[in-house]
Amino acid sequence: MTLSVNLNADMGEGFGAYDIGDDNAILKIIRSANIACGFHAGDPLTMRRVVERAKEEGVSIGAHPGFNDLWGFGRRRIQMKADDLENMIAYQIGALQAMASFCGEKVTHVKPHGALNNMAAESADYALAIGRAIKAVDRDLIYVALSGSEMEKAAVQLGLPLAREGFCDRLYDDNGNLVSRSIPGSVIHDPKVATEQVVRMVVDGEIVSTSGKRVKRRVDSLCVHGDEPTAVALAAMVREGLEAAGVKIVPLTEMNLS
Repeated sequence: MTLSVNLNADMGEGFGAYDIGDDNAILKIIRSANIACGFHAGDPLTMRRVVERAKEEGVSIGAHPGFNDLWGFGRRRIQMKADDLENMIAYQIGALQAMASFCGEKVTHVKPHGALNNMAAESADYALAIGRAIKAVDRDLIYVALSGSEMEKAAVQLGLPLAREGFCDRLYDDNGNLVSRSIPGSVIHDPKVATEQVVRMVVDGEIVSTSGKRVKRRVDSLCVHGDEPTAVALAAMVREGLEAAGVKIVPLTEMNLS
């Protein structure tokens, strides 16, 4: 049986006159786009532009909601009530749905951004709040969740479509969580190192932590951070390496997520 995996990227993370990342180049490599919805980055014009380009490239479209933190790019941890978080997620999904409608497209998945993603991976309250918001807006939306995390458990508990995510350009700790960005070297910039990591994830079903521990994980989708200067070269080599290993790269909507 041919192995399949989705390759996604966080994008649309500019704001106003400022662009971050080469969205056009990355869209030619990946198969699903996680588009910032205006809280940690993004704005209506940016959202619509990226949706239009994603449509042209046959890339599926997802909402990438984050904390209301433009100054910190959504990478600062914020404590808030689960109900408030639920409303904040629903609001951002709706914003991207509106922009997608302009282009005759549909939002198909939701992936939390930055500190929100990290906190929801550890906190059942946050993970369930995100899941409830997704279910309330559209129960067919795919919940993209760090493999083995509280988000994965929340998606299963709520009966939502689930895509278990791994990261091409981040290191992992012994618990299978991402190493904090505050630790030097936590972000992988070398395309060769990233490619070796993701081929192991998909083909062998495991990640190797910074201490060398092997952690078994199922991965349906692999993320590249589009704001990194090495993103395009890294994504290209990752895709090439996966295909050389016999892995087919497909949109999330074509993955068997059972």
